[in-house]
Amino acid sequence: MSKYIFVTGGVCSSLGKGVAAASIGNILESRGLNIQMIKIDPYINVDAGTMSPYQHGEVYVTDDGAETDLDLGNYSRFTASRLSKNNSITTGQIYREVIRKEREGQYLGKTVQVIPHVTDEIKRRITMVGEEQGVDVAIVEIGGTVGDIESIPFLEAARQFIHDVGKNRVLFIHLTLVPAVGGGEFKTKPTQHSAKALREIGIQPDILLCRAAKPLSEEMRRKISLFTNVELDSVISAYDVKTTIYEIPVHFSKQNLDEIVVRKLNLKCGDTNLKKWDNTIKTYIESNKTVRIGIVGKYLNLHDSYKSIFEALIHAGIANKAKIELVKIDSENVEKKAGADSCFEGIHGMLIPGGFGERGIEGMITAACYARNHQLPYFGICLGMQIMVIEYARNVLDFKNANSTEFVPQAKYPVISLLEEQIDIKLYGGTMRLGRSNSKFKENSLIRQIYGQESVGERHRHRYEVSNQYRKQLQEGGLIISGLTPDEELVESVEWPSHPWGIGVQFHPEFVSKPTEPHPLFSSFVAYSLAFSDKIKK
Repeated sequence: MSKYIFVTGGVCSSLGKGVAAASIGNILESRGLNIQMIKIDPYINVDAGTMSPYQHGEVYVTDDGAETDLDLGNYSRFTASRLSKNNSITTGQIYREVIRKEREGQYLGKTVQVIPHVTDEIKRRITMVGEEQGVDVAIVEIGGTVGDIESIPFLEAARQFIHDVGKNRVLFIHLTLVPAVGGGEFKTKPTQHSAKALREIGIQPDILLCRAAKPLSEEMRRKISLFTNVELDSVISAYDVKTTIYEIPVHFSKQNLDEIVVRKLNLKCGDTNLKKWDNTIKTYIESNKTVRIGIVGKYLNLHDSYKSIFEALIHAGIANKAKIELVKIDSENVEKKAGADSCFEGIHGMLIPGGFGERGIEGMITAACYARNHQLPYFGICLGMQIMVIEYARNVLDFKNANSTEFVPQAKYPVISLLEEQIDIKLYGGTMRLGRSNSKFKENSLIRQIYGQESVGERHRHRYEVSNQYRKQLQEGGLIISGLTPDEELVESVEWPSHPWGIGVQFHPEFVSKPTEPHPLFSSFVAYSLAFSDKIKK
């Protein structure tokens, strides 16, 4: 029978619950346990798909096309948990389902209430994942902080698990903040109040993860233990790591967090084996080369907007024993700047990621032109691939003002457009190509050489496609259409001719990259960027 770990947060948001939950999953997997990860987001949106990156960071896409919170990306990078739409739960999903059942008469005339109907639906969604065959532990991260009005139904549902499945199958881990005030003195009062607020709901935390700038002293941990009724060895110091967040599972394991969880839940498993993870961290720390990658985007003010992209580049750095220096280049600034070439000085590779809307597009086209003309390694992802096509059509084929109908609906040369059957669909998201689908690569293409196989499955999240009306002209003009869907109806990847590394893909390879398994496209891109760096040094 599956066991359940609920991870909650207190004091303030953005303490790192997602990374903490993923790290717990990591160390439990290292002992041979099969885990599942679930993220609960208390917002009323049905999913993250229509939210601005500035509101909630990137949208992470699963194989089955769910548009989810970025924490599922953390789960994917830290664990082997199989992620699908069932692993993401929102208030919007819960209420939509409850109202559907009420309209269909499934509640038999009863007054529909938060308790039991909403909480029952929450528990049903959690157990649907937790009771899958072979799952030993389901780790459920509840978004928000204790005391938020939006989180109350989810915390109540978690409390009810104690009675529904038995306390011996449920564990509560609470992440809280131990702030430092003037002079650097740590204060435990916020943690005490946060644990008290959780107890008032009916939940006694079993383990505390105490976020602080530095490791907490034994005296400080004893004080927290005394005032929160949590055993001393279960007060874990979740201090700031020095180099990379991938150190966190190791830090937790050194404080016996996995042993405490195993003991409290009476789990049958092997010993901790973090050797592969340790070696990855060691490679990262000991890397003595640095490569500067320019990210030309338009959501750069919030780092989490391109979270999976940045992490995939770090993984590629590990594969090449190099550190990645991210150079963030706002595409709107490129548009405004006279002599825009100066924006790209000193970078060894350029990546243009996905995005929506016309803001900053001309700056991206300028950037792509620079990379093509200067033989600078270039990686275009989703929108970044479409930018390659537009730039090539304008500057090589002389299709003046070529564009995407997303930006200029009446463009003279709409080299990027909706498919004909999509045009009349008004529902936002109704035209999206979402989730995993296959791409077939052209023989002798660079991308096929990198993957080492003819066909791969990757995840998509986009609305517009390379227009088949112009495909032949683009190819005759030299652009290499290196990847197509298996039916050859849609373009999946393109390459620049006579260029060392100029690849654009319509899919999102960043979503499946891990520190221990870097994605081959990112690894190859960084390798060529390192070669470019060596070339300009000579």
